[in-house]
Amino acid sequence: VEERFSRVPEPVQKRIVFWSFPRSEREICMYSSLGYPPPEGEHDARVPFTRGLHLLQSGAVDRVLQVGAPDPTAGAGIEDANCWHLDEEQIQEQVKQLLSNGGYYGASQQLRSMFSKVREMLRMRDSNGARMLILMTEQFLQDPRLVLWRQQGAGMTDKCRQLWDELGALWVCVVLSPHCKPEERAGWLQLLSRWDKLDVCPLEEGNYSFDGPSLQPTMAPAPELLQKGSTCITNTEGWVGHPLDPIGCLCRALLEACRLEEETLTLYPDSGPEKRKVAYQHVPVPGSPGESYLVLALEVALLGLGQQRALPEGLYAQDKVVRNEEQLLALLEEVELDERLVQVLRKQAGLLLEGGPFSGFGEVLFRESVPMHTCARYLFTALLPHDPDLAYRLALRAMRLPVLETAFPAGEPHPSPLDSIMSNRFPRWFILGHLETRQCELASTMLTAAKGDLKWLHTVLGSIQQNIHSPALLFKLAQDACKTATPVSAPPDTTLLGIALELGLQVMRMTLNVMTWRRREMVRWLVSCATEIGPQALMNIMQNWYSLFTPVEAATIVAVTGTTHATLLRLQLDTSRREELWACARTLALQCAMKDPQNCALPALTLCEKNHSAFEAAYQIVLDAAAGGLGHAHLFTVARYMEHRGLPLRAYKLATLALAQLSIAFNQDSHPAVNDVLWACSLSHSLGRHELSAIVPLIIRSIHCAPMLSDILRRWTLSAPGLGPLGARRAAKPLGADRAPLCQLLDAAVTAYITTSHSRLTHISPRHYGDFIEFLGKARETFLLAPDGHLQFAQFLENLKQTYKGKKKLMLLVRERFG
Repeated sequence: VEERFSRVPEPVQKRIVFWSFPRSEREICMYSSLGYPPPEGEHDARVPFTRGLHLLQSGAVDRVLQVGAPDPTAGAGIEDANCWHLDEEQIQEQVKQLLSNGGYYGASQQLRSMFSKVREMLRMRDSNGARMLILMTEQFLQDPRLVLWRQQGAGMTDKCRQLWDELGALWVCVVLSPHCKPEERAGWLQLLSRWDKLDVCPLEEGNYSFDGPSLQPTMAPAPELLQKGSTCITNTEGWVGHPLDPIGCLCRALLEACRLEEETLTLYPDSGPEKRKVAYQHVPVPGSPGESYLVLALEVALLGLGQQRALPEGLYAQDKVVRNEEQLLALLEEVELDERLVQVLRKQAGLLLEGGPFSGFGEVLFRESVPMHTCARYLFTALLPHDPDLAYRLALRAMRLPVLETAFPAGEPHPSPLDSIMSNRFPRWFILGHLETRQCELASTMLTAAKGDLKWLHTVLGSIQQNIHSPALLFKLAQDACKTATPVSAPPDTTLLGIALELGLQVMRMTLNVMTWRRREMVRWLVSCATEIGPQALMNIMQNWYSLFTPVEAATIVAVTGTTHATLLRLQLDTSRREELWACARTLALQCAMKDPQNCALPALTLCEKNHSAFEAAYQIVLDAAAGGLGHAHLFTVARYMEHRGLPLRAYKLATLALAQLSIAFNQDSHPAVNDVLWACSLSHSLGRHELSAIVPLIIRSIHCAPMLSDILRRWTLSAPGLGPLGARRAAKPLGADRAPLCQLLDAAVTAYITTSHSRLTHISPRHYGDFIEFLGKARETFLLAPDGHLQFAQFLENLKQTYKGKKKLMLLVRERFG
């Protein structure tokens, strides 16, 4: 044999030897057998000629000599398995390093690139793809963070959990590959089973501990059980949101079989760069007459989406349910419905309605089952043009959110999903807010579609009021309905407007005692919606304000907005109807002022100022409230308003009532009411000597701050009283500080300086000596306003020197300044 082989030309010898090797070794051997060095980093693997001798015995050489040997660079035969060279140590070290830098975006991207390489190898049927995945999985399981997270009972980071998801998806591809050998699959399953038993191996959710309640419902006799409004559930692990995504995989496979090739699609050269819509055709199922893969895809998707299933535990698993639903529906929305598919929809919708505990649209639901809002919205839109009755029945059945129905009565508000009460009551419903938003979108779709249909509008309204418990979402529905009911180029739909108003009124009642930052926006919108309907609707909410608004909201927003020029112009009322609306607003304002005079008295006065009797009633409410505890700040505010409106005597009256409630201590020279007091004194001075005399006792009784008293006294001595509009003819010379009524104020100011000085000296520190000397200088100015003021001040100083002679440095400063 060797002799015969030696007679073969050398190039042919090399080709024979090369082709005798299996594909798994051929890439390295190709270089070395042809005399070239192997690729960088590869081991030398020269081919022993004896490996090709069996080809001589089998007659292969003769065939080579006849037809020529294959070109070693031409690649493998079509049935051969591919194999790329795998540097195992390098892969292990690379994955280990990248996981240690897992917090960085670049590390995650590089790991995803390695996952993509595995996918490419699997696509090429390279047996090293599975080997590379094994190496990566082993390194993932050696990630030191897994031990730390397990000890802490904490969940993975989002980035890490996404990487583990990708790892799991690749193992699904490997194990389910139709091209692998049974012994290979058995080995992989053994590996997976061994890894699964490791303590550090993360659960599907990515968390190591769960404190939520068990999903298994208690069994009892028959989104009894019927009597209690609950049911058992057939699947705690649903098909949609399942880690292996069985429905999504099957639906995509069936749709792929029906997809038209791009060449067969009609081209529109002028359509621009927009994405071309996917086109599908009915492809018959072999052996099943009348069936098509497109029909099966639709049925499979609806079976999965409509299955009654428990909401899984954990935020990540729940988020996966939502994403899987949206992905499936996005696939279905690409399918253009023909008559055949519409019949499938109608049939499936009927089965879902009658499916009992197997269906999420059944009459009775398990309280923690996944709601059907997203699926129902698709079915409603698809069925509406063909079978409106079925579309509404299905969507109305899906409006339920059982987990809330068992916790809150219909139409009553529940706390925010972020609120601690909600967290305690629904500890594992992480996506509750998202589900409620989807419920709202379904309701909005139905409301919009029912425009102009009285029967369905009221039916949908009843469902909304029964099933939606979130005020914010109800308000959004009301806004959507109002917008739909008032198109720009057509007359408004009064029925839909009425429903929008009814929803708005419900929101007002629900949030009346649960104040939110959006209340002002809601109240303004409600007035606007009522205005769109007409004056009667506006007057109705004014007349029933106490069950809808707070007094402040009713007086400052409802009554004011309802009577603005823009509103009156919009309503186009005649004189009598306009006066009727004004009268309604004034009555509301007076009622609010009686309920909450502090915040509503001024708005009521402003609203009523054009009607004498109403204005008098509002003023009387303020006077009565002053005796009942209306604070001095509010009284001063209303008093200034009265002066601004040209009613100085009423302003004076209210100012005296405010002063009677005020008390400013000796050290409160920066009291917030200082400016109000000075304004009141200026007002009384402008009215005349009588008003000035009446206010002096109030000033003395309420103010004990010496600088304030002396300031008031000085202002009153600068000009004659009565120079205001009511006392201009009684003008006389300025009052003297030593004559009544100012002499009383002077005595009070002198007394206040004496008292304050003693108070300050009791606990004075050296750093305040300079301030005290300045204070005594102001005191002397006030003392000197009296005829014997210099004697009084001298006696006062002498008293201080004797009483506080221990404070030698301070008394020295007093002598230096005042003698």
